[in-house]
Amino acid sequence: MGKFVFTVITVFIISFSINAQNKAKVYYVELIEGQDIAANPIKEMEARSEGKGISVRMYPDISFQTIEGIGGAFNEIGGEALMSLSEDQQNDVMKNLFDKNGANFTVCRTAIGASDFGIDAYSYSEVPNDFEMKGFSIERERTSVIPYIKMAYKYNPYMELFASPWSPPGWMKESGLMDRGEEFPEKNVLKDDPIIYAAYAQYFSKYVEAYAKEGISVNRIVIQNEQDISTKYPSCNMPPKQMGEFVIDYLRPQFEKDNTPAEIWAGSFRTAKRLDGLEFVANKSWREAVDGIGVQYINSRQIENMQAIYPEIKFLHTEGNCYGGKNSIDQAFSRFNEVASYINHGVPNFCYWNMILNEDSSSGWGWKQNSLIKIDRQDKTVTYNPDYAAMALFGRFMRPGMKRVASASWYGDTITLADDKNVYLFIKNDSDDVKTFDLWLKDDQAQVVDIPANTISVVAVNYK
Repeated sequence: MGKFVFTVITVFIISFSINAQNKAKVYYVELIEGQDIAANPIKEMEARSEGKGISVRMYPDISFQTIEGIGGAFNEIGGEALMSLSEDQQNDVMKNLFDKNGANFTVCRTAIGASDFGIDAYSYSEVPNDFEMKGFSIERERTSVIPYIKMAYKYNPYMELFASPWSPPGWMKESGLMDRGEEFPEKNVLKDDPIIYAAYAQYFSKYVEAYAKEGISVNRIVIQNEQDISTKYPSCNMPPKQMGEFVIDYLRPQFEKDNTPAEIWAGSFRTAKRLDGLEFVANKSWREAVDGIGVQYINSRQIENMQAIYPEIKFLHTEGNCYGGKNSIDQAFSRFNEVASYINHGVPNFCYWNMILNEDSSSGWGWKQNSLIKIDRQDKTVTYNPDYAAMALFGRFMRPGMKRVASASWYGDTITLADDKNVYLFIKNDSDDVKTFDLWLKDDQAQVVDIPANTISVVAVNYK
């Protein structure tokens, strides 16, 4: 009798242990109209539901790309706003963005010279015809952009940084100006001149070197932001042929000569009116001259087409939807679909645009955009916008080294990733009602979970 009781208890303990080990956890952020976003918005609960729900079948043994991570962009206006705060406030903001227990941002962007969210147009070479770059200087960025980036390293020393110009120095262009391209688009181009190409190649190399001396590693150069447009803010129209030949004949040789450690990436390509990215990838010489392809605002069908032409392609997502400064709940929910569209089509990262803006949220050219965080420079207050909650959840649970894995459901957009122990289901519920999901690991029922109303959630299920 004693042996029987012992056996029953042992079986019960083992069964309880297995059930406890496989118990799913739900991590979520609430996005409710009128409700403030907390600096630490991620909540946690154990799965508690029973019965049946919407079926999601996950296949952790069928994997795709390796995830590189989530991030955002450093810009001059955001850096200036950050520097207006006390040291303690600055550290709180940056910890919430970059610490592993915060948003855990890992792949971030900065501009080479002025972006549209520079205070005004500037480059590192302001002296016309300085072909040897004797006057090259990053001095302007020592008060905002550089300390902004350095503070990020304090909380994530492994952060990867990529950089792209919105425009070459004005004197290298037919217009003579970095901005105002919409006024004379035919002149908003890099001069087709070997002396200019050689000088511009030096410009890139000196930028990487100058930042390295500041303790900042620029890991990748993306040759031209949105290379197909001419705008009132800094821009430059650079056709695929010019970009490819510039890399082959000038930029790659200059980097090799100077032992410049940064990779060279084409783009960033869009699909607004043209298929420049597809054209670039279709040319064997151009695509083999670069380390990968930067994309933003791109139709996912064209991502598939690039992969079909060049299966070995490497992608880098370079900028998320900037909207118009409304920073609404609906826009934050739409981030889920935006991130899913890139990750589920093989892109290994997602990069938000402005991490920080000031109280006005306007560019140096007078238009507003969304941001994760808004800083009032006068009142010294920090506001976390709805987008921050969504991106913090992605950053915390979409970590470098994870794999995207296969899944199936009729529910809509989901993302499924796995590490060496757990499979993670990313899912949104933007309704006012709790939704129940029946999770399967291939053919085995794993867990039935409730996803709270008005949330973006991650469900972690142990599979080993």
